[in-house]
Amino acid sequence: WCRIIGTDPDQPAPAPDASDGSSTSSALAEAIGATLTAVEAATTAPTPTSGKGEERRREQQARETAAKAAQKVFSATRTDTGRRGNTVITGTRPPRTDEQAAARRLARRLRAAAHRDRVTTVHTSPTPPGRLSMRGALAADAQRAAGATPTAEPFTRTTRRHVPAPPLRIGIACDVSGSMHAFADPVASAAWIIASAAAHVPDADSATVIFGSRVRPVTRPGQRPTGVSTFEARDSREDFVEAVDALDAALDLTRPGAARLLVVVSDGIFKHQQLIDGQQRVDRLTAAGCAVLWLAPSERAYPMNGAHLTILPDPAAAADTIGAAATRALREA
Repeated sequence: WCRIIGTDPDQPAPAPDASDGSSTSSALAEAIGATLTAVEAATTAPTPTSGKGEERRREQQARETAAKAAQKVFSATRTDTGRRGNTVITGTRPPRTDEQAAARRLARRLRAAAHRDRVTTVHTSPTPPGRLSMRGALAADAQRAAGATPTAEPFTRTTRRHVPAPPLRIGIACDVSGSMHAFADPVASAAWIIASAAAHVPDADSATVIFGSRVRPVTRPGQRPTGVSTFEARDSREDFVEAVDALDAALDLTRPGAARLLVVVSDGIFKHQQLIDGQQRVDRLTAAGCAVLWLAPSERAYPMNGAHLTILPDPAAAADTIGAAATRALREA
């Protein structure tokens, strides 16, 4: 190159001439320098965590927390009855006639909601079997006469098949804090009606807990209630978050493949942190396709956002309300 341009390669490089006020580097050099700087900054800077990765991490953490709560609440070695300690079941009683009737009515609603009509599908083909359509046959003859490859499909066949109903999962969480003391018996009645109805529905599974200072199981997954469990609502606080976590993990309320329903029987008067964390749980459930039904004993109730509120002073009237909510959950599954 030096020989071509007539330069002695042994001579030192000439000093840049800046007398004309031009920059010591050309525009190309500046562009290359800026590009190299940007590339270096991009390669050395830490790669931020993607949104989906962070979402998966939070979901995994939520599942682990729920699994720990379910293990704690539904442990087989726990003592669930007694008159000492917080959040206890004081005994059981036989269901009343109106409660039995409400449970049967709710079971019928749940079975009807689980029913699926047959799906009809129409298939066409160029050859039998099927019903011959003269219009399609004439169109195929016309195509052959014109020297074209026949595309008409004159045979029609109709098939009908049953769509399997998704299984039903129902979690029931009953508030036994002091603000629910006057409604302790209606809460116990509503819990028995829902659990008993679910036990009579094929492919349905339910679990019931009471939550106050602690969370105690009333019926475990797959267990049929033998009587109406009674309790005194005198707890000084309410652990709504642990109750939802335990039911979520025990019944897979946030996993697809089943129609899922969470029934909360409460006035919603919770402590501040329970409100914040509880709303996060409800948002997660509804985002996963789990319907949330909030049964309040009076107008003075504060349900979580996203829950379907129903004022229910008479638990025997819960059958139609809960059945309608379960129907919506099944249709959306």
